[in-house]
Amino acid sequence: MSELAATVMNLPRRDAQDKLRGRTKYTNDRTRPDMLHAVLLRSTVPAGRIRKLDVSAALRCPGVRAVATGADAPGLYGIGIADHPLLAIDTIRYHGEPIAVIAAETEKQARAALAAIVLEVEPLAPVFTMAEALQPAARLVHEGWRGYEVITEGGARSGNIAWEAKSSRGDVDAAFARPDIRIVESSFTVGRQSHVPFEPRVAIGSWEDGRAHIQTSTQVPWTVRNVTGRVMQLPPGRVRVTVPPVGGGFGLKFDASIEPITALLARMTGRTVVLENTRQEEMATCLCRENAEIRIRSAVTAEGYIAGREAVVLMDCGAYGGEQVFLTTMTAHTLGGNYRVGATRLVSRAVYTNTPPNGAFRACNGVYNTFALERHTDEICEALGFDPMAFRKKNVLGDGDLGATGQVFEADVLGPMLDRMETLRASTGTSQAKADGRLYGIATTVGTWFVFVGPSAATVNLNADGSATLVTSGVEIGSGTMVQSLPQIVAGQLGLAPDQVIVREADTDAAGLDVGVGGGRTTVSIGAASVAACAEVREKLLRTAGEMLQTRQEDLVLREGRVEITGRPGSGMSIPAIVAHAQATTGPITGSGAFTARNAPAMSGCAMGHFIDALDIPVFVVHEAEVAVDADTGHVEVLAYRVVQDVGRALNPRAILGQIQGGVVQGLGYALHEEVTITADGRIAQDDFETYRLPLAQDVVAVAADLYEGAPSMGPLGTKGAGEVPILAVGAAIGCAVARAIGKPVRQLPLTPPRVLRLLHEREPPPDFPHIAPGWASNTLG
Repeated sequence: MSELAATVMNLPRRDAQDKLRGRTKYTNDRTRPDMLHAVLLRSTVPAGRIRKLDVSAALRCPGVRAVATGADAPGLYGIGIADHPLLAIDTIRYHGEPIAVIAAETEKQARAALAAIVLEVEPLAPVFTMAEALQPAARLVHEGWRGYEVITEGGARSGNIAWEAKSSRGDVDAAFARPDIRIVESSFTVGRQSHVPFEPRVAIGSWEDGRAHIQTSTQVPWTVRNVTGRVMQLPPGRVRVTVPPVGGGFGLKFDASIEPITALLARMTGRTVVLENTRQEEMATCLCRENAEIRIRSAVTAEGYIAGREAVVLMDCGAYGGEQVFLTTMTAHTLGGNYRVGATRLVSRAVYTNTPPNGAFRACNGVYNTFALERHTDEICEALGFDPMAFRKKNVLGDGDLGATGQVFEADVLGPMLDRMETLRASTGTSQAKADGRLYGIATTVGTWFVFVGPSAATVNLNADGSATLVTSGVEIGSGTMVQSLPQIVAGQLGLAPDQVIVREADTDAAGLDVGVGGGRTTVSIGAASVAACAEVREKLLRTAGEMLQTRQEDLVLREGRVEITGRPGSGMSIPAIVAHAQATTGPITGSGAFTARNAPAMSGCAMGHFIDALDIPVFVVHEAEVAVDADTGHVEVLAYRVVQDVGRALNPRAILGQIQGGVVQGLGYALHEEVTITADGRIAQDDFETYRLPLAQDVVAVAADLYEGAPSMGPLGTKGAGEVPILAVGAAIGCAVARAIGKPVRQLPLTPPRVLRLLHEREPPPDFPHIAPGWASNTLG
């Protein structure tokens, strides 16, 4: 049996029963009665200067054991640039920003002591929108931005522009000057989306043997380790991070803002400290998917060739650069990655505002760029009279085509996937009859995403009973990777059953570096590291077995917990017997492996300010939605939804189909229901389950899915990440389908009933961005 055949199976989640029965121990289930409880004093103004901060009275309150302020952890952290303090030091930049923290014997005592803190703030005029922030005379959200440490070189910065990344390939001006082209220009705007994992951010910090130990609900244990060391001015090696099961992440838990606080208080008190956000705190400071503004211009010939394209994408990073600095990279690959374009230039700007910081969210940046690009594509087809499906088939990226950064793509993937969608539609039939007199629309859209690779490490220990223990810094955030795909991969490599593979909880003291769980990278990066570790284990196991059986290693195979002689089923001996012999003679059987990016080449000089110039593992999707729109109420019902997803190799079809269903439902929320607004005093208005409209059971539509296998991938056994990409094209498919149903241009999400009614009655003004200049040069920093 081949390694691939031995690995592919519809394996159920091993943690399902424990989670359903409430036996799983999350971070807040690990609290003890002797722990201190921490609460944060948060700003009630969006912008101001701290004139007085006196915590002496709070320290005398009953039960209080410590109070910390920004002076106790003065180090700044961030991605690309270090602009973020752990606690506000001199300046308040958003409503809800933490200023001080109290640790007391009980949470009630800690909250009571908050009132004793004396805080005097001189209010400043807030900058709430990107339009305001980009005005020439705008007040600077970060007056000292020039003095921040630049952690990663290459991005342009200026004033309220935290980071600018751009790509340029070919002569775009010449493309737009051609006499045989038609120019189509579109503008789009999208709001914020809240992650709302059921488990809020929570951390438990202790101080042990002169080191911090943090137990936390995080996707990025090594980031927590490094940020804690940075803000506490400790060597990172003096910080240990362990991660219990995580109750959902979706990118929110790439954040590392509360964990260092628990370590700081633990050092101050000598006690273990727990800090958990309330639901209101979580949603009011939740690192939403960013609001964005997009303008796209394309030069298209009468034959349907895209001669040139340029786009400007403004991303609201809120008060601090955070992950948005990194996410400026994505535009070149999401907005620039679906179609073959003669010449292109794209710019992405992360813009400071006095609003809560935004962050990574499943298919970050790609969801709204795909919406904008696919709606723009439909507007091209409408303006020039092209059939939308035929235009897409003609222009999607194929083998040898260039991306926005000059990367050469391999193989024809999107074209065959569009054909597969037509086959899938034919097999399921359409649902137009269900519209029942309402306005009906159907749309097919495409999307390009990629697997974040980056460094991962793995160790596999073969145990005396024949089981294997996998040690990594991977985290189970609900996607099932740690309890499904990784046990399958290790088991397939070593001839075991998946339930014989034990997966250790992440511990930065025990496992090597990993950049975190997200971007669909776990199966690929940690999986590849695990395969490398298994190769060392196999070599040691077969060498020992060969000596015991007096047989050459190349004549031995691993199967069903045994080492057998090839062609002689039932021969050989059990793995436990071989392990026991090795432990007595040469030592335990263990192996280590590592993996990192191969750094696919971009074209020299095309990418500026990017953290990823080219895609090691592109991932493609084709989505199709059928909708019915009630012309009297504006309500949109999704009648049917179909997905063709590029999976490389489907190791566990059951798990992938679950991810597709969940990702589509989350995308439906973004497209139709979920809306975050900022109040006049700078707060997030939707800060609980009553005010934030998540998809409910009646909103769920069953997804018909086709897993497309065989596209090139450097992942183990040809795999690609499957958890990130299912949400990518949902907003695009719904937006295009609704536009076709109502016969009006859709340029904003979400498509709530009031917005759809305004579109139907032509009372919804199109997005207007006077702060985006008509000329390219005025939209970049040079």
